[in-house]
Amino acid sequence: MGMYSSLVRPIFFSLDPERAHGLVSLLSIGASKVPFGQNLIGAALKYNSPLLESTVAGIHFPNPVGMGAGFDKTGKLYPFLSSAGFGFVESGTFTALKQPGNPRPRVFRFPEQRALVNRMGFNNPGAEDAVKNISGQKHTVPRGINLGKSKLTPLEEATEDYITSLRLLIHHADYITINVSSPNTPNLRMLQEKKVIQALLLAVQKEIQKLKNRDQHIPLFVKLAPDLTGDQFNDILDVVMDVKLDGIILTNTTLDKSSLGKKSDLEGGLSGMPLFNKSTDMIRHAFLHTGGKIPIIGVGGIFTGEDVIEKMKAGASLVQIYTGYIYEGPALPSSLCKYLENHLDIHQTTLAGLIGSAN
Repeated sequence: MGMYSSLVRPIFFSLDPERAHGLVSLLSIGASKVPFGQNLIGAALKYNSPLLESTVAGIHFPNPVGMGAGFDKTGKLYPFLSSAGFGFVESGTFTALKQPGNPRPRVFRFPEQRALVNRMGFNNPGAEDAVKNISGQKHTVPRGINLGKSKLTPLEEATEDYITSLRLLIHHADYITINVSSPNTPNLRMLQEKKVIQALLLAVQKEIQKLKNRDQHIPLFVKLAPDLTGDQFNDILDVVMDVKLDGIILTNTTLDKSSLGKKSDLEGGLSGMPLFNKSTDMIRHAFLHTGGKIPIIGVGGIFTGEDVIEKMKAGASLVQIYTGYIYEGPALPSSLCKYLENHLDIHQTTLAGLIGSAN
């Protein structure tokens, strides 16, 4: 990561964040398309170890470090990311309708805080075109499909909007995530109200049962906000247990930008290091509240191997990175995996033994 920090990152950080991401995307797609490109990427960036393999929600993961939703908004980056050391990749967020997202600028870096603020607004090609992007890609590591509500769809029609996307994309998914927690689609977080989220999750579960291939279970996850009150969070965790959901992703970006000082009133959701403690606390609470029976994917502020250990000790079975990847570069997944393997070896434990061990 030294070369990335000293040479590559300054070039990317001299560009507008969204332009930099577009350039990285073009380079990544190009690299994965050249002859033997994915093999070469894997040789440079993968870290394999049987100690890091696990089965969560019935899915086999080669390692527990995933790419969080929002990085691959089109589905086109999966070939690169699946070769680049990740144990799984979550593509999207995809909506039923194609969306340009919010006006630019809509992504902001805060290097001092190791943070990002984004107000992208689910910019994506729409579920139908996402299928075209994904079809034909070689399946290597598990792929999650993250679904959101189209901005133009009224809140009372949200369930049908999610199901429209689900019908198109389910056969390309190893698991489905229902995103009700982005702060950048008006009123979306209202879907986290207890009765509303229960009806939504039950409807999606019912549709998955209709659509899935025979004998194949497609797990359903829900991604939650870090800004829920204690009562709201407990209500949703009770719903998750009642409907026997397959897992929870904790957490999305936060509206609390007090760590940014004078920029705390900037519109959008904050990710990165300032979110670490909040998301870890919510993982711990969810693990204890559910008795460790519901798998948790931990997201928020992961930059180091120690961060992964802390998330897993709090109760996460898997973790996802995004902002850390922007700051630390493409060697981060293998670096995290190597640290995790060393920890397991030194402490003579397993991934299963690590999960929730601090509670």
